[in-house]
Amino acid sequence: MSKIQLIILDVDGTLTNSAVYYGDNNIEIKAFSTRDGLILKKLPSLGISVILLTGRNSEAVQRRASDLGTEVIQGVDNKLAVLKALLIKKNIEPEQCAYIGDDINDYTAMKICRLKACPADAVAEIKKLCDYVSPYNGGYGAVRDICENILKLDGKYKEFLSLYGI
Repeated sequence: MSKIQLIILDVDGTLTNSAVYYGDNNIEIKAFSTRDGLILKKLPSLGISVILLTGRNSEAVQRRASDLGTEVIQGVDNKLAVLKALLIKKNIEPEQCAYIGDDINDYTAMKICRLKACPADAVAEIKKLCDYVSPYNGGYGAVRDICENILKLDGKYKEFLSLYGI
């Protein structure tokens, strides 16, 4: 079976704990796990692209994507249509794609991917669909855990550790 070449990653509830804080002057604040970020930054060097795909628009998400050096597509109502277009554009088969999501707006897009995974606090419909449910909640290491498992399944985990001299 083909190895994973692309991870599609929902943001709110997956990379974050799904909370959105609003401050004065239209400031929106989200918290992201640095542990999730550490592995996401290294995946491209292991042959795995990462794309953040979210239904909301947020400067905080744009900044996080920039920090990670990853592509982000925001304001998406139809994640399945966008995913299909991305697969064609990147010449990647659904069997080479993993999707990490947490809510029902991820369902149809997740369904076509080879590997489907979610945080522990995902909604029941998503948990039922997934091949793997992380023991960690969104924003609290679920993405790191899932990515480590993907690397282990594809025989790339030792290569990841070697990037840190381990």
